[in-house]
Amino acid sequence: MDVQRITANGIDFAYVEQGESPLALLLHGFPETPDIFRHLMPALAAAGYRAVAPYMRGFAPSAVPADGSMRTADLIADANALHEALGGDGNAVLIGHDWGGFTTWGASVHAPQRWSKIVVADVPPLRFYERKAADPAQIHKNSHFYFFQMGVADQLVPVDDFAYLDWLWQHWSGSADPAFDSTDYREAGKNALRAPENLRAGLGLYRQNFPAATFGTDQWEMGALLAELPTQPTLYLHGSEDPVMDEEALADLLRLLPAGSDGALLPGVGHFPFVEAPEEVTERVLAFLG
Repeated sequence: MDVQRITANGIDFAYVEQGESPLALLLHGFPETPDIFRHLMPALAAAGYRAVAPYMRGFAPSAVPADGSMRTADLIADANALHEALGGDGNAVLIGHDWGGFTTWGASVHAPQRWSKIVVADVPPLRFYERKAADPAQIHKNSHFYFFQMGVADQLVPVDDFAYLDWLWQHWSGSADPAFDSTDYREAGKNALRAPENLRAGLGLYRQNFPAATFGTDQWEMGALLAELPTQPTLYLHGSEDPVMDEEALADLLRLLPAGSDGALLPGVGHFPFVEAPEEVTERVLAFLG
């Protein structure tokens, strides 16, 4: 797929696309690129959607924002501005993973008229993180949240061809399939962050959205932005080896989501279901979208 460009919310975005309308906007996370959706996009196109996957602000070849902001409020504004710039209508759907998932939760609430259905993978609503917040295993699993706050991360993350990002993929992946190979996805993510300004932007996701002074308090901006749940039918997918969610938590989430919502805990899958279990994920997404 050829990389194209569009300006939205004052940012020069690079993106790839397949198919025709209605719009299906796919939002990746860290340390990822639109390549994470390489299996889903052609299936969406074949099902009659215009699947568009932008590179997140700050991730090459998209532009680094002039003010350096990687705040959740701006990510949400990006998604809704892309809907406008790409000619989306009320039949558009929004699909997000990791940081793209946080963005999807927010964009669907702050501009509900733009999105008919949403799909989120592996980042539940923030209220569900409280359940295991004090669990040492969960604290360890999220150690990058704390490491990235330190200035030395700018120097350490790129060492040995971004070996830390390789480790993150291994740390988060739960695929039991010996044939699963993350090499291409890891390389794409590294290439999007190789320039110092891009790496600063990527680390800025954590530094700006989880600031030490307010994270977890009533003054935490991201917490307020993502406090509400969507009113649209929602599909939530989560790998069983990604310990934030379990069957009980998923059942509680589905009770809170609107009519027409669905969800699944994917067995043997870690934090990357779109590439660890692409056939099952694609089948579930297409069935949900109808």
